[in-house]
Amino acid sequence: MKALVITRFGGPEVLELQQVPDAHPAPEQLLVKVEAGGLNFADLLTARGGYAGTPKPPLTAGREFAGIEEPSGRRVMGYTQWAAFAEKTVAQRNLLWPVPDNWTAEQGAAFPVNFFTAYFAYWKAGLLVQPNDQPNVQPVVARVLIHAVAGGVGTAAVQIGKLLGIEMYGTSSSDDKLARVRELGLQHGINYKQRDYVEAIKDLTGGVGIDAVFEMLGGEHVAKSVKCVRDFGRVIVYGAATGETPQLDTRLLYAKGASVHGLWLSYLSANRPLMESAWKQLSEWLAAGKLHPVIGKVFPLEQAREAYTLMQEGKNYGKIVLKIS
Repeated sequence: MKALVITRFGGPEVLELQQVPDAHPAPEQLLVKVEAGGLNFADLLTARGGYAGTPKPPLTAGREFAGIEEPSGRRVMGYTQWAAFAEKTVAQRNLLWPVPDNWTAEQGAAFPVNFFTAYFAYWKAGLLVQPNDQPNVQPVVARVLIHAVAGGVGTAAVQIGKLLGIEMYGTSSSDDKLARVRELGLQHGINYKQRDYVEAIKDLTGGVGIDAVFEMLGGEHVAKSVKCVRDFGRVIVYGAATGETPQLDTRLLYAKGASVHGLWLSYLSANRPLMESAWKQLSEWLAAGKLHPVIGKVFPLEQAREAYTLMQEGKNYGKIVLKIS
């Protein structure tokens, strides 16, 4: 079968379309004919050899997909650690979910990583309470800062935050991107190329700060994000898109009683009860038509290098998707 293979560790140039042995499901796995795959920053790290647990090349790329389950014919979207960008792949039964009837395969492939990650970020921040859950209590509006708000996880976090009644602040390099995310529900956009976001948060909140930061930049941004939170605020770290090692002097946490939490979907996906609980809520929102993956661009699998390059340059809006078949 045809697959996108990481031939050696490096940049997009290491990706090649090759014929590989057919996929065969093990017990508790199902076989899926893949129609589309969702591209994530983790896929860039995998190609570079910088993602934890990555096998030695050659290996088939991709961790998120949508297609047709065989032999049932059911339309599914799913999550796996490797080998999603191929004509067929295998996945654990509990990591396959039905694609909504009115969705394309591309939309299905853009859902799992982004929306489960965003959901768990709110969970780690202690903010999974909807406004009407306690009707006799005057709700206190929580504030969240979402870095890379115009990306895949960012646009998913804005949609979920809107449902939860969160006051959302988001960073991006482009006024145009911020304007588009405002249409999804973002209240406060910060162009970090024009203004330091720590100072912007201080001004926008009257010096109080915010309750949680969704941080995936790495480097200096972990410490800068801590400076944005209020007393007992939380920074949820789920990536390092800058490629720089996260920097944090833990003494920054003392004065505010703040905390930093790690979020790694690769680890959480092995926790079946946790994933089922998340899917229960996400599927209810899906059934109500309240969640919609934002797709910026679709590339044919033959142009995978171009897709990886676009993500590497940080110029994409929303999700980048590969059309497999």
